[in-house]
Amino acid sequence: MIVYQQSNLFMSQSQFKKGTIYSMAASLWWGIFGTLFFKYISFMGPIEVTVHRLIWTCVILFFSTLIFKKYKILKRIAKQKKKIIILFITSILIFLNWGTWIYAISVNKIIDASYGYFIFPILNIFLGYIFLKEKLNLKRKLSILAVVFSSIFLLFNLDSFPIVGFLVAFFWSFYNLLRKKISVDTDVGLFIESLFMLPIALIVAYYIYLMGYNDFSYNYPVNILLLFFGGIMTLIPLFLFVKGLEKTTMATSGLIFFVTPTSQFLLGFFYFNEPFNITKFISFVIIWIAVFIYLHDLYEKST
Repeated sequence: MIVYQQSNLFMSQSQFKKGTIYSMAASLWWGIFGTLFFKYISFMGPIEVTVHRLIWTCVILFFSTLIFKKYKILKRIAKQKKKIIILFITSILIFLNWGTWIYAISVNKIIDASYGYFIFPILNIFLGYIFLKEKLNLKRKLSILAVVFSSIFLLFNLDSFPIVGFLVAFFWSFYNLLRKKISVDTDVGLFIESLFMLPIALIVAYYIYLMGYNDFSYNYPVNILLLFFGGIMTLIPLFLFVKGLEKTTMATSGLIFFVTPTSQFLLGFFYFNEPFNITKFISFVIIWIAVFIYLHDLYEKST
C-alpha cells in the first residue's frame, strides 16, 4: 500500500514537472519565437498576415480534427445553439486580438503590446468579479486598483497611452470570459471560431490580390511558406499551453504566463530599441507592482 502511494506521488510530481515544462515552453514560444517570427514577416502588412494566420490555422485544425477523430465533438457542438452563438462572438474577439497584436509588432509597439498582456490576468479577475460573481480578496483588489491608477496616469499623458496594449488585453480578456461560459475543447472551439471568420479572411485576401498588394504569390514562394507557418506558430504554443494546464494548476500556469509579456518587453526594449519614456516607465512600474501582488496571491493559494 505504501509502495502504491509513493508510486502515485512520484507520477503526480512527474506529471506536474512535465506540465510546468509545457507551460514554460508555450510562454517562451509566445513571448520570443512568436514575436520574432511575426516581426520578421510584418513587411507583408498586418492585414495580410492576420488573414493568412487565420486561414492556415483553420486549414491545420481541419486536418487535426480529422486525424484525431474529433468530428463527433464538432457535430455535437454544432447542434448547441448557445455554444455556437458564443463561439461566433469569440471568433470576432480572437480575430481582433490577433490583428491588433500583429499591427503593434509591425509599427514597433511591442512594449505597448506587452503592457496589455501584463494587465490581462488582472483584467480577467475584474471581469470575473463583474460577470461571474467571483470573490475578490484584498490582494486582488489592490492589483486591480494599481491597474486602474496606471491607466488614469496614462490618460493624462495621451502621447504615451498604449492603446494597442489596452485593445489586446480587452479583446483577449473578453474572449476568455466568454469561453469560460462554455465547455469546449480548445482546438475544436478554435476551429469553429476560425470557420466563422474564414469567409471574411478569404474575401480580404482576394481583395488584397485584386489591388495588387499581395505578398502571397507564386512569384514569392518563400512568402507563401512564411504565411503558412503563421498558422503553425499559432497552434504549437496553444497546444503546449493546454497540455501544461492539464498537468499543472491554474495558479502555476498563471505564474508562468508572465514569461510571455516579460519576454516581449525585453525584446522591444533591448533588441528592437523601441522608445520608452519616463511616463511609460512609471506606468510599467505600477503595473509590475500589480503583477507582483497578483503573483503573490496565486502563490499563497497554490501552497
